[in-house]
Amino acid sequence: MYMDAFNKVLWCIEKHKETNHLYDNYLPYEFHLKMVARVAADFIDILTGKEKFAHVEIQVACYGHDLIEDCRCSYNDVKEALGVIPADIIYAVSNEKGKNRKERANDKYYKGIVDTPGAVFVKLCDRIANVEYSKLTKSKMFEMYKKENKEFVNKLYRDDYGRMFDHLDSLFAIKP
Repeated sequence: MYMDAFNKVLWCIEKHKETNHLYDNYLPYEFHLKMVARVAADFIDILTGKEKFAHVEIQVACYGHDLIEDCRCSYNDVKEALGVIPADIIYAVSNEKGKNRKERANDKYYKGIVDTPGAVFVKLCDRIANVEYSKLTKSKMFEMYKKENKEFVNKLYRDDYGRMFDHLDSLFAIKP
């Protein structure tokens, strides 16, 4: 099935609606997807090489980043609807099975992200959006992200994404 980028985004949003998936227990999940896409738009200029060429697919993957993890979509469902590049990215950023966050975000998970073009960018967009939201709402998740940040950065750091990592770090800075 072929869809243009706009219809692919609508498909991602619809899949979340079908599962009654909410963000922060009361917002339509579309809110989070749009936050992630906004972060991508803010940093899209840092993409280079093959990633720059695939910027539309990477932006679509931002909208679909939780499809496999949260919407009962398989890799093949996502590939058929969105194409190979977004499907590979979405697969890479989908957590492993595990009983807790540490088991779900294990070394295999991070290696898959690092080894998949565009996946570090999408994961950073997701993390930045989550940290910005949790900071804004004074959610307990903010402290969890802060605690995880050093390992998260160590596992995913790339010089060409330095601006994104700097922004993420700045979100944890204490302001007077």
